[in-house]
Amino acid sequence: MSRTDSAAGALILIIEDEPEIAQILSSYLEAAGYRTFSARDGDQALALCRTLRPDLMLLDLNIPKRDGFQVLAQLRATDKLPVIVVSAMSDDDEKLTALRIGADDYVTKPFNPKEIVARAGAVLRRMMPSADQVIRAGNVTLDPLGRRVDVEGREVRLTESEYRLLSVLIRQPGRAFSRGELLDAGLEDSDALERTVDSHISHLRRKLADGGASVTLAGLRGFGYRLDAEG
Repeated sequence: MSRTDSAAGALILIIEDEPEIAQILSSYLEAAGYRTFSARDGDQALALCRTLRPDLMLLDLNIPKRDGFQVLAQLRATDKLPVIVVSAMSDDDEKLTALRIGADDYVTKPFNPKEIVARAGAVLRRMMPSADQVIRAGNVTLDPLGRRVDVEGREVRLTESEYRLLSVLIRQPGRAFSRGELLDAGLEDSDALERTVDSHISHLRRKLADGGASVTLAGLRGFGYRLDAEG
């Protein structure tokens, strides 16, 4: 699928106890280029946030074990994960409570699935750095306008391919990218194979370590890579 949206490929966690609704949301979102994972109760929602590190959550409020308000409150104590509430609760007080706790958007059931896709894309774009915004992770700074990477003010000289790969990884620390995604996003103008990504990552990892970077490029066996940042 052609991905024209910079947020395409993001992982969206759907918290919905009605399987049919969860399946509809998943189908429309995946057709738009997103990845999805579903859970049916509040305890699963919080556990999956820790293990999957999603880019966005769609949260029903009337769910078992821990309701959506409780999930949102606990999530906001430690995490800035964007959340869109999708609920049959249409009372203004309930909407205001969810937004006050920390929801980024609120959609009332019944809904048009295409509207959910549009709102998800809008929230994800707001959360992602713009193409020319300076990005920081740990003690590493990437300046897109100057195409420069610094570690505590000292430049780390990278090849164009290494720079592109770091630019993809550093925009979403903690997110796992497959080799195919990195190839498409970072080396789209080349005829490289997926194994070429390993070579570029190896050189990039060494240069960052030699420069004293506090970020690490974690290899995920059989899948791809993830950037982890300290501090």
